[in-house]
Amino acid sequence: MARPIRVEFEGAVYHITARGNERRRIFCSDEDRSLFLETLRQMTERFGVVLHAYCLMLNHYHLVVEMPRGNLTQAMGWFQTTYTIRYNYRHKRSGHLFQGRFKAHLVEADVYAQQLVRYVHLNPVRPRDKSKLIPHEREKELEEYPWSSHRDYSGTRSKPGWLNLDWLSYWGSGRIEARRKYRLEMKNLFGGKMDSPWSNLRGGLVLGGEALWKRAKEVVQGKKGQEEIRWQKNEGNPEMKKRLGKILAKEGDRRIKIWARVELGGQRPVDVGREMGYRDGSGVLQVIKRLGQGQREPHLREKMVLIRNLMSRVES
Repeated sequence: MARPIRVEFEGAVYHITARGNERRRIFCSDEDRSLFLETLRQMTERFGVVLHAYCLMLNHYHLVVEMPRGNLTQAMGWFQTTYTIRYNYRHKRSGHLFQGRFKAHLVEADVYAQQLVRYVHLNPVRPRDKSKLIPHEREKELEEYPWSSHRDYSGTRSKPGWLNLDWLSYWGSGRIEARRKYRLEMKNLFGGKMDSPWSNLRGGLVLGGEALWKRAKEVVQGKKGQEEIRWQKNEGNPEMKKRLGKILAKEGDRRIKIWARVELGGQRPVDVGREMGYRDGSGVLQVIKRLGQGQREPHLREKMVLIRNLMSRVES
């Protein structure tokens, strides 16, 4: 598996997620979840991580973190390894717990903080099919869900010392007013659809504006790994884009075209979605997700490998 690109600098904000190996559970009990949160607490203290939001699901987790020391890889490496060791000890098992390396997207908080917090907190109640409405009857389920930071934001329980609620200020200047507006906003999402923030993801790395995008590119250009070099070709090489267009002109499978334009061409899902007739980028994200879940169509996997290999031959 290719090593993910990490854009690290002091003060960077990320959305982080990781799934269980073979999409299996990473929590078998509330004791496991409590162990996870205790390990999370230790990470925040040991590495100076600022945790803004979190949500634990059966086979994956979401974190929104700020890294004042610019030490994302070090902190998350320690965190996932430590939780895996503790989990394996409790359950008398061995081997990997997580599926590959964690994913980390760089986020511009001033633009996307509210949308990202809503997205993370709605995970327990949002339909798997993102085109469907969030059922009104699941509102109580969200309010009672103990394994996310939603209740800390809404003010229905006392927050732990390791969770930072500074982002409540995006809903209002005073804590009481901010929580009232947050609760109302979350309530109004039921009966509607939740737009995915990832429709605006740039280059597979950045959720933000031009300044953050420029800084991310500068950080990546300073690295010499194979994935960084390939990413630079994708983002700044006109010949690469021309080559991809020629390859896809002969491709009849719409799914492969969508995947290649976003994953290899670095195009925003929202832009590809609109061109392909989707309302927004969420449909595009679902296509890419299904292709990456080891579908039962070997010929699709073979096509993806072939196209990736053809693109890797493009000279910068």
